[in-house]
Amino acid sequence: MTDVPRNGDNYCYRHPDRQSFVLCQRCGRTICPECQTQAAVGVHCPECVRESRESAPRTKSAFVTRLRRNPDGRPVVTYSIIGLSLLVYLVQFVTGDQGSPVTSELTYYPVLTAAEPWRMLTAIFTHLSVLHVLLNMYTLFIFGPMLESSLGRIRFIALYLVAGFGGSVAVLLLAPDGGVAGASGAIFGLMGAFFVIQRRLGGGSTQVLVLIALNLAAGFFIGGISWQGHVGGLVAGVATAAIMVATRQRKQRVLQVTLLAALVVVLIAITAVLAIYFVPQYTRG
Repeated sequence: MTDVPRNGDNYCYRHPDRQSFVLCQRCGRTICPECQTQAAVGVHCPECVRESRESAPRTKSAFVTRLRRNPDGRPVVTYSIIGLSLLVYLVQFVTGDQGSPVTSELTYYPVLTAAEPWRMLTAIFTHLSVLHVLLNMYTLFIFGPMLESSLGRIRFIALYLVAGFGGSVAVLLLAPDGGVAGASGAIFGLMGAFFVIQRRLGGGSTQVLVLIALNLAAGFFIGGISWQGHVGGLVAGVATAAIMVATRQRKQRVLQVTLLAALVVVLIAITAVLAIYFVPQYTRG
């Protein structure tokens, strides 16, 4: 036997001191056993493996995995919303509860939409009783982490706010003579979004559908509950989730942002028309 003459091509490109005669099937570079990843045909180097993973479309199994766990361990946005809502209610409670100036300033009154439109969002962080805030936050605690891990933090925030905004728009349209507070519209939006994702992935969605139906029915038969806000939040949440799921691939990011922005513009346009033309006539009548 004779020694093989030293040749740079016969050494791993990542470990120049390790001789090898195995080539990456994609790029043709020499790689040692430590750098080899078995492929369908031959082996691939680490860079080619990474490029392949980044360019591959997200599979259903990967999306399911993201739905079941938070990639970085904690649903930060969900816990932040819960903490903020509890803090706001604590301030409300110590300053007079339902008679608190905080409650008065943050609650959404449709007649004030044109002058103080921000109330359409601040109302989702305001609650009128301990039971009210605890029930909403418990539901958020159940659905929030799963949706936050599957959609990502930014999309989850968008979903929550758009659903809450949709609930206020529905109140403006269907019950312009009252006032509402609470995260129920946003929570219904989360449940609707979870239903959409489950259906898209082919998972069981019957239990979620039953839960939504029962809670919607409660709004129609129990006094003091804004079923209008529930319906509006549900519709907005379903629409938002449908856009996100249909455009979840990285190459569709611009399309996703465009469609979500269009949805928000539609909600704003409906709000403007109702606030300027419908509500003043309604209150005068």
